[in-house]
Amino acid sequence: MFQGIKKLFGGKKEEGQILAPVAGQAVPLSEVPDPAFAQEILGKGVAILPSENEFKAPASGEVTVLFETGHAVSIRTESGADVIVHIGLDTVNLKGQFFITHVKQGDTVKAGDLLITADIEQIKAAGYEVITPVIVCNVSDFPDMVCHTGKAVKAMDEIITL
Repeated sequence: MFQGIKKLFGGKKEEGQILAPVAGQAVPLSEVPDPAFAQEILGKGVAILPSENEFKAPASGEVTVLFETGHAVSIRTESGADVIVHIGLDTVNLKGQFFITHVKQGDTVKAGDLLITADIEQIKAAGYEVITPVIVCNVSDFPDMVCHTGKAVKAMDEIITL
C-alpha cells in the first residue's frame, strides 16, 4: 500500500537494477586501490574483478559518454541512473591499446549489449589493475540503493538495486 502511495505522490524514481557488465568477483568500492572510487567521490556502486574480456551494458539506456580510449563508458539508464563502467585503474594511459569499442556516444543500448572488449591479460601484463568500478553517479536520486558484493557474479547478475 505505501509503495502505491509513494508512486502516486512522487517519491523516488522508478526502481531498477544495475547488472554486472562482466563476470567476476563483486567487491565493495572500498577495496578499489584508488581514493576517487574507494571514498565514493564519484558515486556509489560495486567493483568487479573481471574474469572475462567482454563488458556489456549493465542496464538499458543511452550511451552518454564513451571515452576514445575505450576504458570507460557512461549510460543514462531508463530508470534515470547515470552509470559509469570504468575498466581498470589509470587505463586511460593505455590510449586505447587493448580496448575495442562496439558502441558510440548517443547509441541506445539494451541490458546485455556488448559495449567494450578489453584484453584483461594484456592490460595486467602492462602493469595496470583491471578492477572495474560500476558506479551510480546521481546517488541522491536513489536514496534506497543497495549494492550486492562479496560474491562471484556472471555477466547480467544483479549487482545494484535502485
